[in-house]
Amino acid sequence: MTDLSARLPRLVPRARNSTARAPPSAPPPTPALAPPDVSAHSYTHPSRRILSPEDHQLFLGSATCTLVQAFIFAIADSVQDRPVSSIKDSDITDTVGKITRILQAAETLQAECPPEDTGSRFGNPVFRTFLDKIEAALPSWHAQLGLDDAAQVDEISTYLLHAFGNRQRIDYGSGHELNFFLWLLCLNRCGLLRPATFPALALVVLPAYLRLMRRVQGAYYLEPAGSHGVWGLDDYQFLPFLFGASQLRHHAYITPKSIHNALVLEEERAEYLYLDQISFVNSVKNVDGLRWHSPMLDDISASRDWGKIEAGMRRMFVKEMLGKLPVMQHFLFGSLIPAVDGMGVEDQAGGADAEADADALEGEVSVFTDEAGTRHVHAAVGWGDCCGIRVPAAIGAEGEERKGGARRLRRVPFD
Repeated sequence: MTDLSARLPRLVPRARNSTARAPPSAPPPTPALAPPDVSAHSYTHPSRRILSPEDHQLFLGSATCTLVQAFIFAIADSVQDRPVSSIKDSDITDTVGKITRILQAAETLQAECPPEDTGSRFGNPVFRTFLDKIEAALPSWHAQLGLDDAAQVDEISTYLLHAFGNRQRIDYGSGHELNFFLWLLCLNRCGLLRPATFPALALVVLPAYLRLMRRVQGAYYLEPAGSHGVWGLDDYQFLPFLFGASQLRHHAYITPKSIHNALVLEEERAEYLYLDQISFVNSVKNVDGLRWHSPMLDDISASRDWGKIEAGMRRMFVKEMLGKLPVMQHFLFGSLIPAVDGMGVEDQAGGADAEADADALEGEVSVFTDEAGTRHVHAAVGWGDCCGIRVPAAIGAEGEERKGGARRLRRVPFD
C-alpha cells in the first residue's frame, strides 16, 4: 500500500491571539448600610443638585451614592431564594402594614379620577388631577406613620409624590420607581424600617406599588420616561428584575429560559417578581414573543443561571442608573439623602422651567421661544423633549385598541 504521509501537508495549529480575554467584571458588592441617626436633625425640602457633569462626578464618589447602593442591594440580598409566600404575617410590621394601606388609599384616589375619553393613546390630562389628590393626602398619610413634624413630612413626602410620574410630561419611568424606594430609604433613616423589614419591602410593598402603578399607567396612558426605559429592559420598571433575579438565584427548576414558557409564567408569577413582570410586559404588547417587543429581556434569558443575571442587574443599576447624567439630573437631595459640598444649587425660582431644562444638561443648551409662543430647550445633540418624536406607551395603544369600534388603532412596529 502506498504511504501517503509524505505527500500530505503537515497540520499546523492555527495561531491564537495571545491577548487573554478579560474576565467579566465582578458585580458591585453590597456596601454596609450605616445605622440611621437623626438626632439634632434639620430637615430641608429636596431639590435637584446634579446640574453639571462635575456635580455628577461628586455624587458618584460620595457617601450618598454608597448609601443608595447599600439600601437597594441589601433588599436584593434579603430575598435571595425566597418566594413571595415565604413572607409570614409576623414579617409584616406595623409600619409595613401602614405603607400597604397608603398604597391602597392611592388606588382609591385613582378610582375617583377616571380618565377622560380623549381618543388619544398619549398621556391623559386627568393624571394631573390624580397627582393633586395625592399631594393633598400626603400629610395625613405620613401622620399615620407617626411623622408629624412639618419640615420632616415635607422632605420625606416629596419622594413619594415623585414616585407616581411627571405631571408636566405625563410620563413614568424607572427614575420614578427609584423615588419610591428613596421614600422607603428616608423611612429607614428615621428608624421606621429596620433591616428585618427588607424582605417584606421587596415581596409585599413592591408588588402593591406595581399593582397601583399598573392601574395608573392603564388609566392615564403614561408615556415611558425617556424612550423604552433607561436600559431597554421594560418601558417602566427595573427593580422587579433585580429583586426577582435574586429570588430565583438557586431555584431547582426555573431557569432563565423559563420566561418563554407560558405555563411556568402562569403558575409561578405570583411567587416571583421577575416572572410577574415578564407576564405583565407580554400582556400589554401587541406582538407575541419577547424577541420582538423586548429583545434585551430575550437576550438575557440565554444566561447560564440566575446568578449571572442578578450580577448583570447590579451592574446595570450602578452604571445605567446612578452612572448616567440624564437620569441622575432628576435625583432629589435633602437632609436624609444629602448632597455633596460643592454641588450646584437649583434655582428655586426656576420651577417647571428648571425641570424642562434638566433634560438638556449635556452639551451646549439653547433655550428660546418661537414665533408661535412655544418654548424650546435644545441640546447640542438632538432636539430635546419639546421637539422630539413622542414615544407612545404600549399600554396606551393596548388600552385604545381594547375599546374597539370605529376608532380601532393600527398596530405599529415599536409596540
